[in-house]
Amino acid sequence: MDCIFCGIVAGTIPATVVKRSDEAMAFRDTDPKAPEHVLIIPTRHVPAVRNARGAEGEELLGRLMQFTATVASELGLDIDGYRIVTNTGPDAGQSVEHLHLHVLGGRKLGWPPG
Repeated sequence: MDCIFCGIVAGTIPATVVKRSDEAMAFRDTDPKAPEHVLIIPTRHVPAVRNARGAEGEELLGRLMQFTATVASELGLDIDGYRIVTNTGPDAGQSVEHLHLHVLGGRKLGWPPG
């Protein structure tokens, strides 16, 4: 499998890691769209949110969201707020086939996105 995010998890591809647990990893986006732009990924390969279904998917997504909230808080984003985004499929702009959440903050974010 040629997955850049799996390479980051394995340590064979460098990344600026913000936080790591057994189940999830947070690292800085190499092309940030906000002053704080961190990617949150599960440490096991899951192609997209559409692949996280059933009880196992519910547990994975719940833990990923909890991890995301902790990372955002540790980055100091709680007071002014932040956005969590996930893209699924090419029309949504998913460029890496590994489930990931974008945490964006550090400035006022416009709406609607895209």
